[in-house]
Amino acid sequence: MAVRLFARPFDPWALVQERERQLPLERLGACSVFAGRMRDFNEDEDVRALFLEHYPGMTERDLERIVAEAETRWPSITCEVAHRVGAVEPAEILVLVAVWSAHRVAARDACSEILERLKHEAPFWKRERLADGTERWVERNTPGQ
Repeated sequence: MAVRLFARPFDPWALVQERERQLPLERLGACSVFAGRMRDFNEDEDVRALFLEHYPGMTERDLERIVAEAETRWPSITCEVAHRVGAVEPAEILVLVAVWSAHRVAARDACSEILERLKHEAPFWKRERLADGTERWVERNTPGQ
């Protein structure tokens, strides 16, 4: 398991490749990857920037707990989770969840569950700066559609 927070932009594909160099890929037939970017809109308004606040240490522990619980449910998986904190601009990567497994269903289902739990349980607070310069706190996550 690897959980990392980044205060600057990161390349999700480089993280996936870096992790794959450490894995026994001959035993892992599937990799499911979700890379989420910041949109320039939310709730029908233009968004120019996002600021993600977190509690250092606590946020990582919660993410590690979510991943560890997924690893208990699907014992054959290996995971990489990365998330931005601080200032983020539209189109920048916010989150990466990558899961390797011997089988596709475990990789896909674990990736989905980790992402949804991360969105709803991890202690991140989001503040958006709108096109008119005002700021607002994001009160809820976008429904998983």
